[in-house]
Amino acid sequence: MPAVPFGVALADGRGLTMRRLLRVLPGKRIVGEAGFDGRRVLAKLFVAPGSERHWRQEADGVAALQAAAIPTPTLLASSALAGGGHVVLTEFFDGAVSLAEAWQGVADRPAGDRTALAVLVPAVILLARMHAAGLAQGDLHLGNFLLHEGGLRVIDGDSVSAAGRPLTADEASANLGMLLAQLPAAWDDAAAALLDAYRAAGGVAIDAARLRAEIARVRDWRVRDYLAKSVRDCTLFAVERRPTRFTAVVRAAADRLAPLLRDPDGALAAGVRLKSGNTCTVAKVAADGGDLVVKRYNLKSVGHALSRLWRPSRAWHSWREGHRLALYGIATPAPLALVEERLGPLRRRAWLVNEFCPGVNLAEHLAVDREPPAAEAAAITALFATLARLRISHGDLKATNLLWHAGRVWLIDLDACTQHRSEAAWRRAWRRDRARLVRNWPAASSLGRWLQAALPPA
Repeated sequence: MPAVPFGVALADGRGLTMRRLLRVLPGKRIVGEAGFDGRRVLAKLFVAPGSERHWRQEADGVAALQAAAIPTPTLLASSALAGGGHVVLTEFFDGAVSLAEAWQGVADRPAGDRTALAVLVPAVILLARMHAAGLAQGDLHLGNFLLHEGGLRVIDGDSVSAAGRPLTADEASANLGMLLAQLPAAWDDAAAALLDAYRAAGGVAIDAARLRAEIARVRDWRVRDYLAKSVRDCTLFAVERRPTRFTAVVRAAADRLAPLLRDPDGALAAGVRLKSGNTCTVAKVAADGGDLVVKRYNLKSVGHALSRLWRPSRAWHSWREGHRLALYGIATPAPLALVEERLGPLRRRAWLVNEFCPGVNLAEHLAVDREPPAAEAAAITALFATLARLRISHGDLKATNLLWHAGRVWLIDLDACTQHRSEAAWRRAWRRDRARLVRNWPAASSLGRWLQAALPPA
């Protein structure tokens, strides 16, 4: 990143001083806090060749929001830069947080929770007003809303489009669905409350069934796109492919994990052993930024090694499924890194690095002679209802693979976790999952009877 502070000359002879950088897209865009004409401003510098289009879109989008009386930071200046490129300056809100940040404080609450709804409803109301005014955002997400002193504002004018008329029902449904698809899948059943708020604010008449279909379509696309990115070098992931080794790591964690990834076996040996077996070795490893779990997938025999050569490793599968569950809002320790030994296209041993979840497994946490407490009961039923809706099976539902932590049930050991394409395939897998889960406790016990009644039918 460029060192701050630094000065920027405008084509009209005025200047601004960049004081703090908030976002940098190298060679394309710089966003940050700046000083201009004696006041603090938010400056967006468009520095790429041919960036005039994005600059005009940003300025025009902010102007369209202001013309429609949609709360948005005031446009203060829009100008060419003396050395090439362009700038858009808007008012700066000290202490503001994005709605995405505010959501993180309530994201673990149950779907439909009043406190969580209070975070989301203002955004839905603003979106209803935008749609009625013929405005939509092409890259809509919670980060496009800014919360300051109790008020919500729309930002990112670059993605605002103006239809010149109220949006059609299909257009509005697609735009609202884009936003709601980014909520945990458990919120699908609570979308009706958000749609009611949208309609009450004067939004376009959207059909609830069409909205649900749009949410599912967008969410499926987001998952496919993210999983593809998880194994290629991009903004979110650092991926290295060598003839003898494949490594993928969450880019934000790459620096702190670099020593571990250079020698994952050394980290395993130095850690606290959680499991030693023919198929895998697992250890809890202390690291900067929090404890980790390192899991090595072993090759049991020559025959086992040969059978794994051409197939994706179990670590590869767990890496993808961990990201899949997280995108759906299902609690699971965050997957941070994947390492595979390779010989050209042939795969050998592999390692998976996850965050450590300090929860207690359900075998230890739940009392067999009584029903689960209300919080645990709600979390268990919500988890399996969501898995059923998404047609996801776990493949090994031992009670030790379900952890109770921070008011949620967390899934671990995702080696056999699968999202099925058909209802029939999921039903077959769920029958096995369900039978394995209830087998953890005596069928005649209070807990066993409660599970039989509370779980989705086989």
